[in-house]
Amino acid sequence: MDDTIIQADKVLDCTGMLCPVPVIKTAKAIKEIEVGQVLKMIATDPGAPPDMAAWVKNTKHEMLDSHQESDKYIFFFRRTK
Repeated sequence: MDDTIIQADKVLDCTGMLCPVPVIKTAKAIKEIEVGQVLKMIATDPGAPPDMAAWVKNTKHEMLDSHQESDKYIFFFRRTK
């Protein structure tokens, strides 16, 4: 990963929530931002990375970044439609 900082237009904190809650909340939150804007989602569920990869594949939104910071999984999504 490069050192580019991704600016999020909206932050969704799903800390402590288990599947499928982060996916449902992400789907709702992405509809609250404009096309082209960026949503940052924070999760602690170890199942979040594969769940969010599947969600991106199904919805066609763009995953700009996905990484882990200690016990948190950080995702950046761009709304595409």
